[in-house]
Amino acid sequence: MIELRNIHVTYDDAAAPVLDGIDLTLDEGELVLVSGRTGVGKSTLLGVLTGLVPRFSGGTLTGDVLLDGTSIIDTPPRERAHVIGYVGQDPAAGFVTDTVEEELAYGMEQLGVAPDTMRRRVEETLDLLGIADLRARDLRTLSGGEQQRVAIGAVLTTHPRLLVLDEPTSALDPTAAEDVLATLTRLVHDLGLTVVLAEHRLERVVPFADRIALLTGDGGLVVDEPATVLATSPVVPPIVELGRAAGWSPLPLSVREARRHARHLRVLPAPEEHPATGGEILLTAQGLVVTHGRHVAVRDVDVELRAGHVTALMGRNGSGKSTLIWTLQGAHERRSGSVAVDGADPARLAADRRRAHVGLVPQTAADLLYLETVGEECAAADRGSDAGPGTCRALLDRLAPGIDPRHHPRDLSEGQRLALVLAIVLSTSPRVLLLDEPTRGLDYAAKRQLAAIVRDLADDGHAVLVATHDVEFVASVADDVVVLAEGEVVSAGRTREVVAASPSYAPQVTKILGAPWLRVDEVVAAMEAAR
Repeated sequence: MIELRNIHVTYDDAAAPVLDGIDLTLDEGELVLVSGRTGVGKSTLLGVLTGLVPRFSGGTLTGDVLLDGTSIIDTPPRERAHVIGYVGQDPAAGFVTDTVEEELAYGMEQLGVAPDTMRRRVEETLDLLGIADLRARDLRTLSGGEQQRVAIGAVLTTHPRLLVLDEPTSALDPTAAEDVLATLTRLVHDLGLTVVLAEHRLERVVPFADRIALLTGDGGLVVDEPATVLATSPVVPPIVELGRAAGWSPLPLSVREARRHARHLRVLPAPEEHPATGGEILLTAQGLVVTHGRHVAVRDVDVELRAGHVTALMGRNGSGKSTLIWTLQGAHERRSGSVAVDGADPARLAADRRRAHVGLVPQTAADLLYLETVGEECAAADRGSDAGPGTCRALLDRLAPGIDPRHHPRDLSEGQRLALVLAIVLSTSPRVLLLDEPTRGLDYAAKRQLAAIVRDLADDGHAVLVATHDVEFVASVADDVVVLAEGEVVSAGRTREVVAASPSYAPQVTKILGAPWLRVDEVVAAMEAAR
C-alpha cells in the first residue's frame, strides 16, 4: 500500500543523515511499531509518511514515497490527509473547534464531504471509539485518554487508509493507554486500517504489534516480527529483558506468555523490603484544597516529603496530580490548607527564591526554554544557579548524550527537550524537586539515567516527588507511592505494598512473578545467588 524507497533525510546542521537509505513497505491491515533511542529519527520517519518532513521541519529529503505504486513524494500533507491521517504527541494541540462533535466533523468539512455523509460518519466514529457520551463535551474538559480517542476519531472520519501516531500513550495512565491500544487493534483487525505508531513505552505496545521498525541510530532501519527484532535490540521492555536473562526461547511478548515460562523462578527467595529511613521532613502540606471554578481538583490532601526519599504520585488522567504539584511549588493558588518548605510558604516567595527551595519540571517542559541554542540554555542555567561551568551540560549528557550545543532547543525531539529542561532544573540542586511526567519521550536508557540522577539527589539529602503514569519508572526509583483519585489520596505507602495491590499500577515483573518482585535486576540477582 505505502512504500518508502531509499529515503535519506539530512538536516542542514547535522553531520550525518538522520535517515540513510531507508526502505519500508506497509501492508493493509497491520500495526507497525516504530522504535529506537531518543532522538534517532522516529518522528522524522513519521513525518516522511505524512509529508510534514521536510516541508515543516526543514532539511533535505531524497528518495521516494509510493502509494499503490504512484509517487506522492511531492504531494503536500493536505492532499494526503484523506489517505494518511496523523495524530501528534500532543493531541490537544491539534484541536481547532470547541466540542467533540464539531472536532469530528471538521476534517470532513475541509475535504468537502457531503453533509449527510458527514453526519453518518460522525455517528459511526462515536460508536466505534466508544465516545458517544462525549458528543457535546467541551474538548478542554476531557481527560488525556478521552482527548486521544477524540483526536483519533477526528482523523478516522476522513476514512484514511493509514493512521500515523506519534507516542499515542505517552501522556496516558495505564488503563487509558490500554483502551486506546485496544481501539487501534480493533481498527486494524476489523476495518483493515494500517497503523504506524512511534512509542517509547514498549511494554504497552509490543503485544499488539505485527512488526517492529527499529531505527538503529546510524540512519538505518531493521524491520521484522517483534520477537526477532527484540532478540538483539538495545531497546527492550522489561518482559523481554527478563526473558533474555532467563534464557527463554522464544522470547515472551506478553505477561501471559512470560508467566508460563516463569514457573521455575517462583521458587527463588523473594527480595527483602528494607525499612524506611526517617529522613528530615523538607516539605509539609496539610489540608490542601484547590478548585478550578466550581470543580474541586484537590480535596483535603496531606503530603510529607522527606530528605532521602523519592515519592511517586500516581492516578488516572484528571485525578489532580499536576494541580497538586503546582500547588506544592507555590505557583498555583489554593483555596485552603498550608504548604511549608524549610519553614517558608513557597507561594509567598519571589520566583528566584522559590526555585532555590522547590524545583519543578512541568509536563510541557519546552515552556522553560527561551534561548537560541542548547549551549546558551546550559550556560544560563549554570549562571543562574551559581553552579560551575559545564554542570548543566554534564547532566544533559547523562540523559541524552551527543546533542549539538548549536542546535535550537525547539528543533530537538520531545525527549531531548525534556532532557535539557531536566538538566537546567537539576543544575540548581533544589532541596525539593517536583517532576511532572518526566519520562515522557525518554527511551529506556535515558530513563535509567534519569532514575540514577533522581536517586543520587535523594541520597544526597533531597526530597523528590515524581508525578507519573510510568509504572516501570516508579518500580525502578520510588521509595513510596501516593495514589490520587478525584483529587483525594486513596492509597499511600511503600512502593512494593501499593503497586502490588493494584493491577493497573503493577510493573511487568510483578505481574509475572507476583509480589514483592518489582524489577528485572532483582530477579537476575536472585538467579545468580541461587547458582
